[in-house]
Amino acid sequence: MRIEVIEDDITTLAFDAIVNAANTSLLGGGGVDGAIHRAAGPELLAECRALPEDAPGVRCPTGEARLTAGYDLPARYVIHTVGPVWRGGQQDEPALLEACYRNSLAVASVHGVTSIAFPAISCGVFGYPLELAVPLAVHAVRSWTNPRPSHVVFCCFDPAMASRYRAMLALT
Repeated sequence: MRIEVIEDDITTLAFDAIVNAANTSLLGGGGVDGAIHRAAGPELLAECRALPEDAPGVRCPTGEARLTAGYDLPARYVIHTVGPVWRGGQQDEPALLEACYRNSLAVASVHGVTSIAFPAISCGVFGYPLELAVPLAVHAVRSWTNPRPSHVVFCCFDPAMASRYRAMLALT
């Protein structure tokens, strides 16, 4: 598997799939989630609304992943995953965050995705400390043993975040 780090806007990437750091409703929000919904167009919201709810207002529980089309995005698919809100690390946040990466990769594999881009899941408004999230993300991707996807990108929005991912990849 080829793993790389880039600094870019995830909504501009022409990959098989991009990952959306979503909320449980899958109906859009702020940060990466809002940017992906805006760039994909109203069809994405319509498809998300049509997904079955696991509980009232919950189309994707924390740690799980769901797939939709990419619509107006250059990516063919959007894989939505819901990271944990950081509450000090004592409420299973590390296991849930790692599950986001594993389950996104599993969904990608089932749908024949060969290239996938991840944002820093949970590191925005959900408050997960970057210094704790990056090692989990890298470990989850590095430990993936299926042949698909064969190209994984950590898409970072600033040089400091990209530097942290590159340093972690160099250590492992």
